[in-house]
Parts: sequence; C-alpha cells; structure tokens
Amino acid sequence: MKPLSSKAEARIHAQRRRILLAAQQCFIEYGFHGASMASIAETAGMSAGLIYRYFESKNAIILAIVRQQLEMLRGDLSLNRKVDLAAEIAAHYGTANAQREHGMNAALLLEISAEATRDPAVAAALDEFDDTLRTGLIDWLSRPTGSGGQGLPATLAPRRALILQCLVEGLKVRETREPDLDRTLLATALHEVVPLLLAAPRK
Repeated sequence: MKPLSSKAEARIHAQRRRILLAAQQCFIEYGFHGASMASIAETAGMSAGLIYRYFESKNAIILAIVRQQLEMLRGDLSLNRKVDLAAEIAAHYGTANAQREHGMNAALLLEISAEATRDPAVAAALDEFDDTLRTGLIDWLSRPTGSGGQGLPATLAPRRALILQCLVEGLKVRETREPDLDRTLLATALHEVVPLLLAAPRK
C-alpha cells in the first residue's frame, strides 16, 4: 500500500477534527444516547456514510475525544511557567455550554463519565486520562521551586495532587448546575484554599 501524501494526511486530520467537534456539540446538546450518527453528520455537514469511514461507532468517537484531550493534557502538564493556579481555575469556570476544542466541556465530561460506567474501553481511556493528570500534578508539586515546581515533599505531593484533582473535577460538575456562580466569590474562595494545598507544612 502506498503511503499517504502529506496533503491526504492533512485532509484526513481535518475531517476527523470536524467530526469530533460536531460530535462534542451533539453530545452536549442531546446527551450521548440522544445524539445519533445522523445528527452528528448533519452538524458536521457531511454524510453519515462518510463519518463511518473514520469512526465505526459513537463509542469510537468518544474514545477519540478522550484521547484527543489526553494528548492536549500531556502538552499542558509541563507547567514550567509561573502560574496563579487559583486564578486559572476561576478563569476556566463557567464554560459548560461553550463549544471549545481545547479543554473538556463540563457537560461533555459528565456524559463521558456516565458512559464509562457501561463501556470498559471508555473507562480505561478515562483511567489513563486521570493517571496522566495526577502524575503531572505530582511532578509539578514535588519539583523544586527553582525548576518551576512547588517544592513539596515527595510523600506529600500525591495527597495534594488528589485533592487538587477532586477540586477541579468538582467545579466541573458545579458548572453544569450553577453556571452563574459569583466569579468574585469563587476567585476569593480559591485564593484562600489553593495556596494551602500548594504550601509545604511548617516544621
């Protein structure tokens, strides 16, 4: 079989991206089980038959979405910059109804999490996502401050990483139920709590 030309590869990538964006929009609007391949095709502006050339099922699309998010997460987790984590968490709150490719939509995360309770392949993909995020947080928390980390003891970093992960995911759920939450209140609360999670215990 002849290798694909760069032009053909770019076209395949663009078509897959178009389908994934359309699928995310449909899953958010109708739910995973309410969204059909026909509705995804209509949103993407292509035939259902063409979509099946790229993805064999809706579950395959969900797996592709999770893997796409995982690749972006791996690129984000270097955290080699000075970061006000509380401010960044607050700034990302309230995008439950936004259509965005980078950063998983809150409503979409709930749909995929629910599907993971029924589909082992989706569950495994989410487990990999969680493990990658936690490993990245542990590395950042335990890395010396001179290297862009927080300088926490290696024994403490996993506990703090777990709580940070729960905090961020909890706020994702809160987005879907309270999208109009007072941002000033949220930012103030986060600036009270997050620095405590990033600080080493006093000796």
